[in-house]
Parts: sequence; C-alpha cells; structure tokens
Amino acid sequence: MSVSRIRVVICDDSGAVRSAVRQALELSGDLEVVAEARDGLEAVEQARLHHPDVMLLDLSMPRCDGLEALPLVRAESPATQVVVLSGFEEAVASEQAIALGAARYIEKGVDPDTLISVVEEVGRP
Repeated sequence: MSVSRIRVVICDDSGAVRSAVRQALELSGDLEVVAEARDGLEAVEQARLHHPDVMLLDLSMPRCDGLEALPLVRAESPATQVVVLSGFEEAVASEQAIALGAARYIEKGVDPDTLISVVEEVGRP
C-alpha cells in the first residue's frame, strides 16, 4: 500500500467526461481527485489552489484551451505533472503539448486501467 495518494485535478469542459474520469481514477484507491475544472482558466486556478501531483487537461475547451493553459498551470504549480487528454489523435497537438511541458498525451477513449496506469506513472516521483 502506498504512503500517500496521488492528488489529481481533472480539467474538461464536459461534465460527463469529468464524471467518467473521476469514477475511473477513484477505482484505483491510490488516486484522489481533489478538484475539477471546466476550462483552462479554472485549471490554472485549481493548480494554484491545490498544487496537485497530476492534472488531466483537455485540449479543446472554451475561454482558454489546454495548450494555452498548460504553461500557466506549470508556472503556478511546477511540480504538477500534466497529462493532456484529447478526443482525437493529432500529432501536431501532441508535439506542442509535450514541448509546453506535458508529461504525457493520451486519447480520451483510453481504457480505465491504462488511464490509471498513466496517472500513477507520472504522479509518483
């Protein structure tokens, strides 16, 4: 059993996606969802408030998308590992996200076990 749970913020403009991701992560027992955000501006605020171990960040959102928010999240909480979630495979966006400091880039349709595995992998020092 791990000493501490990995603290996660989920950022996606879809409440259904946030709910499904939260459910999947909480099944692991080692992951704790500490906050949710609906857009990039809220993601930056949640990073500042919670300094999570991992942030799951959607790319396509209103007001402030994931690529705009990513460097701001990293500035507010440098230790937070950002995993970019995308609804589609796009090589250019993936490369941009990694260049901006994302730890990983995965598709939203990934199975729950893979999602949990990725979060645990990037969330443990």
